[in-house]
Amino acid sequence: MYGSEHLDSGVGGGVYNAPLFRRPGRPPGARSHASAAAVSLGFPLVFSSFRGHCKMDWLISTAAAQATGAPAQPNFLTTFGPLVLIFVVFYFLLIRPQTKRAKEHRAMVTALEVGAEVVTNGGILGKVTEVSEQFLTVEVSPGVNVKVQRHAVAQVLPKGTLKSV
Repeated sequence: MYGSEHLDSGVGGGVYNAPLFRRPGRPPGARSHASAAAVSLGFPLVFSSFRGHCKMDWLISTAAAQATGAPAQPNFLTTFGPLVLIFVVFYFLLIRPQTKRAKEHRAMVTALEVGAEVVTNGGILGKVTEVSEQFLTVEVSPGVNVKVQRHAVAQVLPKGTLKSV
């Protein structure tokens, strides 16, 4: 695009060699050497090697070189592979065990019968005295009956557990 003589010229104001530091009142292309005047303006001695400006053409030319060429089409596997992998992990760690637990609970609730000793979700222990389609009557102590929903039963206890408690 431009010849190397344009890139290396000391004239400021161009895109490739715009001055980074410039003293006010000095023309853009004028170079200054490290002097007492530069130090008195507040520039540390570290910046004296810049001589009033810093050429950034090495950075810009590298960026321009990287911008050439059309980007390649992304691979389907690299695009959707992580999403599929996350779904598989969620299925085996969360969804599958939960459905297995729900299936076991459903089978336990349908198998409830009179005389079974149960624990409800609220922590109440009792013996099932009556079974209907949606509700159970649980005897908590002699003469005290509680009606609960079937799905509120958390666990069926072995026979004789209430006598030992």
